[in-house]
Amino acid sequence: MTSLICTLQHHQDDVNWCAFSAKLLATCSGDKTLRIYDARDFSELPFSPLTGHGYSVHCCCFSTCSQFLASCSTDATTVIWSMVSGEIEAVLEHPGRSPVRICAFSPDSLHLVSGASDGTLALWDFPSRQLRRTGAVNDTTMVACSFSPCSQMFMTGSTYGDLRLWDLRMNQLHAEKNAHDLGVSCCTFAPSILSGGQVVQFRVASCGQDSLLKIWAINKLSSGAYKMKLLHTLTGQSAPVLSCAYSSDGQLLVSGSVDKTVTIYDAENAVLLYRLKQHERYVTACAFSPTSPLIATGSMDKTINIWRLEDGCGGNEESAQTSIKGRASGGRSKLLVSDWSEDDVSEWLLEEGLEGLVDRFKANNIDGTELLSLTKETLASELHVESVGLRSKLLRKVEELKSDSVCLGIPDEFLCPITRELMKEPVIAADGYSYEKEAIESWINTKNRSSPMTNLPLLTTLLTPNHTLKMAIGRWKTSQ
Repeated sequence: MTSLICTLQHHQDDVNWCAFSAKLLATCSGDKTLRIYDARDFSELPFSPLTGHGYSVHCCCFSTCSQFLASCSTDATTVIWSMVSGEIEAVLEHPGRSPVRICAFSPDSLHLVSGASDGTLALWDFPSRQLRRTGAVNDTTMVACSFSPCSQMFMTGSTYGDLRLWDLRMNQLHAEKNAHDLGVSCCTFAPSILSGGQVVQFRVASCGQDSLLKIWAINKLSSGAYKMKLLHTLTGQSAPVLSCAYSSDGQLLVSGSVDKTVTIYDAENAVLLYRLKQHERYVTACAFSPTSPLIATGSMDKTINIWRLEDGCGGNEESAQTSIKGRASGGRSKLLVSDWSEDDVSEWLLEEGLEGLVDRFKANNIDGTELLSLTKETLASELHVESVGLRSKLLRKVEELKSDSVCLGIPDEFLCPITRELMKEPVIAADGYSYEKEAIESWINTKNRSSPMTNLPLLTTLLTPNHTLKMAIGRWKTSQ
């Protein structure tokens, strides 16, 4: 279920882009300004609007820490703004002085890329604000760009219709020509990385003038080569699709179109969930909030609509059931079983009709971790549970408990592959997997730089903070 909660009407021209941070919403327009709003009540901040560009502002994006906002314009500059004061921190002049159509931060905020109307790309070292490298695709205009969640590569899209994958040395890793007939309008990486066997997979959504929204898989093979495969073609809109964005958990995908509609899809199953019809002209921009179930959509009607999604893909009924269950268990369901105390285990035994084991478990200090590691042998030899039927019943209940933990919403990707515990500081290693920072650092120091998942050597020990995963875990914990 979706509901329109407010409409922002401060811009005097087409809205070209909108972007959320954890606490702010930024919008930019053909009226040469950027507007900054508090994402809690959508009141405009005192230093808004931001006026520093000489022509239309095409794109804006936040650094991961939300301290800075980048914006680019027909005036051939990318401007860095302080989100503390609203002041200009730096003005980055694009090589060749061509109008800048797109800009994007890497998730680790170490790099900023900008793309221009003459097909050139500029990769900036963000901490120093220095130009690091340039690249180009001839005879086209760069209109789309998105960094991978590992920050080590980025995708661009152009009016020529191609999607190109680049590394930080400006080497082209892959070119998908004619990805969209008549031109690409937007592209965006999904926030998570999928791994299996010798393959690391990324997901990318793109949209274009062909009225299509497409979902691609980018596979990084053990040889280092990249392959791109079309997974889904979504046809929910009847005119060119101008913008698309993933939710912070990667489960939803939103798009805006020339047909004046906003569509929301189940990204994994490619199923249309909602079609919203509130804008009076083309929908040019869309963005998910990373911390709350909100979507912002911008339009050539000069407005930004703020939509609320009730409980993500679900409705109020599912949310209410979760809340009731949480209260009934006294908060124990909010914990991983491995985090249960001895009292939590005793409470669970009573609920499962195994009260005869409570004293024995307490005497042996059985907590959640010990509970999960129980076997028939330990029950018989160490805990002296003589009844075969009782041992079998207990172990069956433990297996159900493990299964229930997953069903109650503890996504496996939130667990560190090394410790199997909920991650607090997830980082991405060179093998493409996410780990708890302390656990992978310890592993690297003691395991000769091998991957815990593949046993292959890690090409580098560089660990990249996975801010998107950390935010997704935070949202999940809040919802429990």
